[in-house]
Amino acid sequence: MSEKKSFPSPLAILMLVIVLAAACTWLLPAGQYSKLSAEKEHFLVTSPAGERTLPLTQRTLDSLGIRIALEKFTGGDIRKAVSIPGTFVEQPKNGQGFLAVLQAPIKGIYDSIDIILFILVIGGFMYVFNETGAMVQGIAALSHSMKGREPLLIGLLTGILSFFAASYGMAEEALVFYPILVPLFVAAGYDLLVPLAIIFGGTSVGCIASFSNPFSVIIASNAAGINWMDGLTERLIIWVVTTGLMIWYILRYAARVKKDPAASLVLQIDGAVAPPYEMAVSDQSDVPVLPFKSKLLLFIYIATFLVMIGGVVFLKWWTLEMSALFLGASVLLALITGMKEKVFTAEFIKGAESLLSVAFVVGVARGVTVILNDGNVSDSILYYTSQAIQGVHPAVFILMLLAFYFVFSLFIQSSSGMAVLTMPIIGALAVIVNVPGREIVNSYLYGMCIMSFIAPTGLVLPSLTLVNVSLKTWLRFINPFLVMLTLICALFLVVGIYLQ
Repeated sequence: MSEKKSFPSPLAILMLVIVLAAACTWLLPAGQYSKLSAEKEHFLVTSPAGERTLPLTQRTLDSLGIRIALEKFTGGDIRKAVSIPGTFVEQPKNGQGFLAVLQAPIKGIYDSIDIILFILVIGGFMYVFNETGAMVQGIAALSHSMKGREPLLIGLLTGILSFFAASYGMAEEALVFYPILVPLFVAAGYDLLVPLAIIFGGTSVGCIASFSNPFSVIIASNAAGINWMDGLTERLIIWVVTTGLMIWYILRYAARVKKDPAASLVLQIDGAVAPPYEMAVSDQSDVPVLPFKSKLLLFIYIATFLVMIGGVVFLKWWTLEMSALFLGASVLLALITGMKEKVFTAEFIKGAESLLSVAFVVGVARGVTVILNDGNVSDSILYYTSQAIQGVHPAVFILMLLAFYFVFSLFIQSSSGMAVLTMPIIGALAVIVNVPGREIVNSYLYGMCIMSFIAPTGLVLPSLTLVNVSLKTWLRFINPFLVMLTLICALFLVVGIYLQ
C-alpha cells in the first residue's frame, strides 16, 4: 500500500521559490529604478549614479510623478523607499548562484528580525493566556448562560470569534471550542453545520478584515512599505459588514433546520452522522460561573490589543514597543494568576516555539526578495509588469490582483509567508499604477481569507473532521455565502482606490 502524498510545507515551497528567483537573475534583464525616501528635513533620491536631496514638499512628489500625499511620508505611513516612475535604467546582470541561494533565507531572517521577534513574543503571550483557562471558561459560561436563546448565542459567538480573528489572528486556537459548542447546538435541535459555521466560519470571516492582525495586515503593510494603520477605517467597516452577513447567513440556515430537520444539508448529503467524540450535555446544575479573576484576565487580553492600536495611532509605536507591550501583558497575567516562574517561562517558551515555523516562513519568504534585489531583477519585474498593464484601469488592476490571490492562496495558506513573498513587488507596483498601497494590502487580505473557507492547505479539513461533516456538505452550504462575500470585497476594493 503506497504512502499518501501530502502537500509540500510552506517552507519547502518558499525554498523552491528562492531557487526559481535565483534562476530569474540569470534569465531576466537587470535594472533599477531610482528610489525616493523621506528624511527629517528633505527627500533623499537614491539612484545607480548616486544620491541627491530634494525639498520635502508636495510639489516634489508631483514633479516626480508620485501621486501620494506628502502626509503619507511625513506621518510615517510610508516606511520604505518608493520607486520613482520613469527612472528605470538597465544594469549589468548579477546572477545569483548556489551560495547565494543558501544565504538568502539567513539574510531574510536578518532583514525580518523585528517582525520575527514580535511574532515569537505574541506566541508566548498567547500560551501564557491559554494556560490561565480564561478563554475556554468565558466561552463555556456564555454558552450555558444563553441556553434557550440559541439565535442570540449564534450572533454573539460568531461576532466574538470573528473579532478575535480580526484582532490577533485566531485560527487553530478555535479548535478547542468544538467539544463545548457542538453538544450544545445539537441538543437544541440544530445540525452539525451550525457550530461548524460559528467556529470555522466566524474565524474565517474575521480574518478578511484583520484590522490589527499581526500575522497578516502588520506583516503585509511592513513588506509593502506602508503603515498598517492606513486603511484601518475601511477594514473596520468591512469587518462589521462581513461579520453581520455571516451571522445573518448562519441564523437563516439554523432557523430553517430548527423548523424542519429534513432541511439539514448534513442529513441530505452525509446522512445521520455524529461528531467523532462523545457528546455530554450538562444540565442546569452544571452551569459554570465565570469568576472575577477570569473576567479580569479576559479584559486584560482584549485591552492589550486595544492599547497596541492606540500606541501605534497616537504614539507612533512599532515592533519594539508592541513586543514590549505583549511581554509586559504576559508578566501581568502570570502575576494575577500566581503562576510559578518555571511554569510561566515554560509556557512562554512553548508559545514562542509554536510560532517558530511562522517566524521562519517570514524570514525565508523575505529571502526571495533578497535574491531578486541582489540580482538586480526586482525592479525589472516591476518595470516590465507595469509596461504590460499600461493603460489598465486601476479598478481592473485591483480586481485582477484579487483573482491572483484567489489562485495563489490554494497553494500557500500562510498569511505571513504570502505577505512577505508578494508585497515587496506588488506594493512597489502600486505607485506605478496609481493604486493606494492600502488597497494592495486589502486585496491580499480579501483574496487569501475568502479562499481560506475552502483551501485544502488551510484549516477547513481539520475543522470538518472535528464535526464529521464532509467537504461536499460544507461547499454546498458555504458557496452562496462566498459569492456574496466576493462581490462585497470587490466593491470595497474598487471604491477604495478612489479614496486617495
